[in-house]
Amino acid sequence: MGKEPLVTPGKNIARHRWPCYVTDMCGIAGILDIARRTGADELRTRVRRMADTLIHRGPDGHGLHVDELQGLAMAHRRLAIIDLSDAGAQPMLSRSGRFALVLNGEIYNFHQLRADLQDEGGPFLPWRGGSDTEVLLAAIEAWGVEGALRRAIGMFAFAVWDTRERQLILARDRMGEKPLYWSLDGNRFLFASELKALTAHPAFSRQVNPEAVSLFLRYQYVPAPHCIWQGVHKLEPGTMLTVLPYGQVQTKAYWRLHDVVSQGGLEPFEGSRELAAAELEELLTEAVGMQLESDVPLGTLLSGGIDSSLITALARKVSDSPVRTFTIGYDDPAFDESAQARKIAEYLGTEHTELIVSPDEALDLLPNLPDMWDEPFADASMLPTALVSRLTREHVTVCLSGDGGDETFGGYNRHVTAPKLWSRLSGLPLPLRRAVSRAIHSASPRKLDSLYAFWEPLLPSSRRMNNPGFKLHKLARVMIQPHREGLYAALCSTWDRPEELTGVPAPPLQAQAPEGLSFREWMQYQDSLSYLPGDILTKVDRAAMAVGLESRAPYLDHRVVEFAWRLPESYKVAHGRGKLVLRDILDKHVPRELTDRPKMGFGVPLGEWLRGPLRDWTRDTLHPKKLEQGILENGVPVARALNDHMSGRRDNEYALWGVLMLQSWLDRWN
Repeated sequence: MGKEPLVTPGKNIARHRWPCYVTDMCGIAGILDIARRTGADELRTRVRRMADTLIHRGPDGHGLHVDELQGLAMAHRRLAIIDLSDAGAQPMLSRSGRFALVLNGEIYNFHQLRADLQDEGGPFLPWRGGSDTEVLLAAIEAWGVEGALRRAIGMFAFAVWDTRERQLILARDRMGEKPLYWSLDGNRFLFASELKALTAHPAFSRQVNPEAVSLFLRYQYVPAPHCIWQGVHKLEPGTMLTVLPYGQVQTKAYWRLHDVVSQGGLEPFEGSRELAAAELEELLTEAVGMQLESDVPLGTLLSGGIDSSLITALARKVSDSPVRTFTIGYDDPAFDESAQARKIAEYLGTEHTELIVSPDEALDLLPNLPDMWDEPFADASMLPTALVSRLTREHVTVCLSGDGGDETFGGYNRHVTAPKLWSRLSGLPLPLRRAVSRAIHSASPRKLDSLYAFWEPLLPSSRRMNNPGFKLHKLARVMIQPHREGLYAALCSTWDRPEELTGVPAPPLQAQAPEGLSFREWMQYQDSLSYLPGDILTKVDRAAMAVGLESRAPYLDHRVVEFAWRLPESYKVAHGRGKLVLRDILDKHVPRELTDRPKMGFGVPLGEWLRGPLRDWTRDTLHPKKLEQGILENGVPVARALNDHMSGRRDNEYALWGVLMLQSWLDRWN
């Protein structure tokens, strides 16, 4: 949400030599009293209270728009990157006065939209400033909300009030980078960037949604449109919601991954893999260039993996100034990628900063987690993500990440191994699979690690793995599934039967996919719809915004996603390796020996931490008496999992971490 330039144009601009405008990240909140019975002072007080809970998202300023006659109050908290002038202050009114807008996020192509609008002329000219907020407002006036959304490239969540039609419209970006919650209780409609803002309204009813608890325990996050609070919903990615004058709520998808995948099958890419890599590199380079547009310190999060290394390489390629890179590591070599990241940084010539994380630093974060993620959230990589965000924010204001590469280009281990695994398992009788599963579980993960260590020197480097005991136990869990969809669900689950704890089954999560997909493509589709926005992007948004850091993800440019779904499956995964076309591009920028290694992910040595420095906290939090006072119907499975983990018989850290995060959230919010 930009401002007019205060510095020399062109700095850090890739490919395009446009003036550099500010962009803001922020928090938004609002109230619509459909009955129009709330006075202006009360509307103002309540919406300000909601917005004040989002000060971490926008510490640099705030704005309110209150219309007593319409029963409307909108608030904006601002994190300014460069210019603090009023030219882009929010809420912003359109020049005609018809629309009022609050926007969280970035419209990356607002320069082009502005040029298109100027070519068409219109009542919004001349421009008042240089912000993308003003351009989006003008686009809405010229083309309507849906027309503006279809032309916009970016990450965003916004609310716009149409005074003439007396309609409130909410919208969220295509892939779900920016969050937006809403609730309708009688004649009161609320919306906000985070749940804590909704709970700040004095009439908000804090009733826990039991189905959401079961979903959380199974998947470690609450997937959209579900929410931990009864009556609250997450606006789904690629969706606009309209509140009509008498309170009716309508939703409509302006962009659907289902349509993208279907169209990709109808118009497949027919060139060679080499040509595909060339076209994809051009798309990614343009996306990186647009997202590098900033006149504040900027860097990349570099884990040393394929995705972040390629984004860093392309940033280095197009940037006119040095690229800063940031990574964290651990003393435990099974989880540490810092050495690989350091080598890549040295090769690319970046200004590199790294932090080796200790258990004490993770322990220090624990009291803050329920406030950073104000809905239960238990992806254990939340800890390193929060720490690397804090480290990065000490040096830069904006960072690029590799998020989205795995889902789109087949990078998760399940994408590579599950199809072959299922083809082998499905030919074996289910009773035999159950017997093998019991045999694997008869040995502890540590014993299996020892056996693997004996044979590891005989394996090629590409076939070696980290944490073999844990992965074999996971194999034993999933191999007893009767169908491939169950196999996928088990691979993504921590508690396979959360209803044993809650008494309420988890609602189905898997979406209806386009016809003709392979099992691998089907998994990628499911991951992109749920795991990516519900887990990965939620984790990054909350961790980064908690410290005032803006995170951008070039792989989530919808043009990149649309191109990827046109590519043959073999261009992504083949011969036991994923993200092949990304590797082809990266090979042009970084020697393969620096990147050719097994995928590690952004994990933490959580199992040993729970047995060691976090042992007392774990036992206290999961004490049976405390569980009885919570919302779980049955704590016996938790006690059993805890005892098995502490004894080393099983590695139950992720299942336990989910209950730990649930209990911590309850202590803070319920």
